[in-house]
Amino acid sequence: MSTTSRESTATGTPTVVLVHGAFAESASWNGVVADLKRRGYPVVAVANPLRGLREDAVYLRSVLDSLTGPIVIAGHSYGGSVMSEAADGAEGVVALVYVASFNLEVGESTGELAAKFPGAELGSALYPVPYPAAGGGTGTDLYIRQDGFRAVFAADVDPETAGLMAATQRPIEATALADKATRAAWKTIPSWTMVTTRDLAIPAESMRFMAKRAGSTTVEIDASHAVTVSRPAAVADLIDAAARATTS
Repeated sequence: MSTTSRESTATGTPTVVLVHGAFAESASWNGVVADLKRRGYPVVAVANPLRGLREDAVYLRSVLDSLTGPIVIAGHSYGGSVMSEAADGAEGVVALVYVASFNLEVGESTGELAAKFPGAELGSALYPVPYPAAGGGTGTDLYIRQDGFRAVFAADVDPETAGLMAATQRPIEATALADKATRAAWKTIPSWTMVTTRDLAIPAESMRFMAKRAGSTTVEIDASHAVTVSRPAAVADLIDAAARATTS
């Protein structure tokens, strides 16, 4: 049993699992992690592989299965797609928190939901980089052009921090955005959603559509897509609210 699992079991406080999305990495949760830990939550920020929806969900599920006690999962962006797939039927998961995120229906893809409503500007800022795939062949990684990163992804983050985020961004395999969901954990697990109204990666109307469909408790915030960096306290507040509502 991990130290985090022991903490959760001993106190009854849920472990918070954080799942980053494309063009980010686990450190994008640093401000949220610090806030949650001050509140007494054990926290795990998962390194999402960003290789494919099924592969990423299998990896996340292995992390969830290693934990004991109640679990609250928060997913940002594509991390929400992975969370919905991985958490279905996972023991101990009591709440899902979608942070500027996707919550797919079975048969839908992340790319499909991103384009469902007008307003997304991320696509035109992406560029492909071929890489040698395991077992032969070639895959395609997608990156955000560094000179456009702040404008489309992190407009309310200070320029120096946004520059660091652009340089350390994790690319996503292009096919992951087209992979179809086979599970939808939000159908059986209570959910909370943060809609970011200045988001140029996922239109706010798309987030509202998904949240309403899921019967999600929803808050709206004047923030960019990179809300975990620009408004970590607000994100931690929502996660805390979900934890209290499902474990008190």
